[in-house]
Amino acid sequence: MHRGDLIGVRDGNRHQLGVVTDVQDRRITVALGLHGKRQVLPLRQIQLVWSLPATAASPPERLSQMPWGLDAASLQASAPAPRDLATAWQLLQADPAPLPLKDWVCLFSPAPEPSQVAGLWLWLQGDQLWFDERNGQIVARSAADLHRLRRQRRRLRLQQAEQVSWHQHILGRKPLAVDELGPHQQDELQLLLMWASGETDTPLPEPLQQALRRAGCHCEPQAIRQLLVDLNQWDPHQLPAWRQSVWAHGFSAELEAHAADLLARVDQPWPGDEGRRDRSSLHCVTIDDEDTQDVDDGLSLERLDGGSERLWIHVADPGRLIPAGDPLDLEARRRASSLYLARGIEPMFPWQLSCSALSLRAGHRCAAWSIWAELDSDGAVAASGLERTWIRPAYRLSYGDADELIELAPPEEPDLADIHRLLQRRRQWRQARGALLLDQPEGRIRCRNDQSQLEVSEPTSGRLLVAEAMILAGAVVAAFGAAQGLALPYRSQLPAPLPPSSALQQLPPGPVRHAALKQGLGRGLSQATPGPHFSLGLESYVQATSPIRRYGDLLVQRQLAALLAGQEPLDHQAVQQQLSDLSEPLRQGNQISRDDQRHWRQVWFAAHRSEQWHGLLLRWLRESDQLGLIWIEALAMELPCHCPAGSQPGDALEVRVHRVDPLQDCLQLRAQR
Repeated sequence: MHRGDLIGVRDGNRHQLGVVTDVQDRRITVALGLHGKRQVLPLRQIQLVWSLPATAASPPERLSQMPWGLDAASLQASAPAPRDLATAWQLLQADPAPLPLKDWVCLFSPAPEPSQVAGLWLWLQGDQLWFDERNGQIVARSAADLHRLRRQRRRLRLQQAEQVSWHQHILGRKPLAVDELGPHQQDELQLLLMWASGETDTPLPEPLQQALRRAGCHCEPQAIRQLLVDLNQWDPHQLPAWRQSVWAHGFSAELEAHAADLLARVDQPWPGDEGRRDRSSLHCVTIDDEDTQDVDDGLSLERLDGGSERLWIHVADPGRLIPAGDPLDLEARRRASSLYLARGIEPMFPWQLSCSALSLRAGHRCAAWSIWAELDSDGAVAASGLERTWIRPAYRLSYGDADELIELAPPEEPDLADIHRLLQRRRQWRQARGALLLDQPEGRIRCRNDQSQLEVSEPTSGRLLVAEAMILAGAVVAAFGAAQGLALPYRSQLPAPLPPSSALQQLPPGPVRHAALKQGLGRGLSQATPGPHFSLGLESYVQATSPIRRYGDLLVQRQLAALLAGQEPLDHQAVQQQLSDLSEPLRQGNQISRDDQRHWRQVWFAAHRSEQWHGLLLRWLRESDQLGLIWIEALAMELPCHCPAGSQPGDALEVRVHRVDPLQDCLQLRAQR
């Protein structure tokens, strides 16, 4: 290299012409481009295009100076014509030997000028497909390579067009159909969905981030959820935690087919049927909400000789059709429980089984576990037992029906009023042993045709009767298991310090006093050995009456069945392991249920944001921030609320919506005296 030489410079994907202005060892100073920007470059980046003629008066300092005299127009004019290009390519195809740059330029012009060589060098480095340069030698690409490169280029143009269209959709925030997107854009959409649900921290590609910024969308889950709602790719009522949960994908086709097969064979004999006691002569009724379809418990009253009474609690027996290890059993264990959401139920077993063959259906012969208890005059269990049975429920009642039968006690249907009397005695017995009776109305939001509706459940006689019967059944089963040394998923609760009676008496009865009692209670524990349950007032307890809806209750039945059949039940370690396996899906299900109800509360308050409600301060959550827990009587809900400073538990407050946005998971209430 010498001063004044015309050179080409390769810097990554950039290619420029220049003039050598200084040479020191292997470092060359050049004046780059038509503007002559000075830069020191290593020799490996430089290719000689044309040496300075010996006749030159002095070395030029830039491309525009003679003898080069280059400008944009002369360089552009040097680009080969399409016909010349095809001819040159065919000549090199016929004689594929590599050519140096100047010899290759001679294919286009027999006596090339420096401007032609410089222009063709730039064209050669650019976006052309015909020729390839290797170590300063130029070869023609094969026809196969041209075909491949053209196909790649067409695919790239299509991808770029798809990307532009995708980013325009984002900018316009208008509904789109997924099949309108290319594979790459569908991948980006899936990444946005994962971001919206909090499933990934994978960085978003920079072009996608730029598109989001142009659309006014921050790269955070709530903002992306709003964008996806606008694009019609996110249900505004979908919970972020739902997408990757076991319930989101329903039951597989194989499990549905297996359930259909069991349903078709339900009336055939099954193992263990021969050992069931026929209790179909007992007058059995079931009591549930009007829209309940999966019925897993019923009640009977047997009047014994001598005037004593025996209370029966019948529980559905899914284990008749679904043994341990069955595919449906394993799927139920994965779910751990049914989910009760505002829009409906996500069942633990396929719905076609849950609400038919597994349920206690009125007028049908049903397999059951039947638990009985006789109470003494104080309400303690004087005698009890359990057995596998056949029963035939006479009819099903709603809670409203049950309330009427308890209140009216018609002569033709006295059983329910007598059951209520027995269970009231039992309830008083538990209360005398420290049970906390914290019954109060409960408000929930239900969704009907995507419209949020408030439903308030009052602690009526029918509901209290069923709740007490289920507690009694759990106490009988737990006592039986403890006496037999049987490992079961026992529920316990440690004793808790309660406020002194004098302090409680100063609080209004009902929700305010209940809040003070609940504040100190510990969480319930699940373990394979029995232990006292503080708030129920029981020495031992196990949940045993919802085996269609809770896997732990089904595990209870499996343990009892093994013991009564003379088989080996699971030991304590194995039961504890199953409890450990169930803990995560139970935690996830509880979280989804809470998130679901919180979301639909926000939807409901958004529709009623102009209203005002009477409330009571239950207690302070963070008094320094004026954040309290209030009870809104008309809604039967306990909710966080910004309350006036200096307020005391029991103070009456007027509550309004300050801010609500379901997509942002935001509900702020403000109260004033």
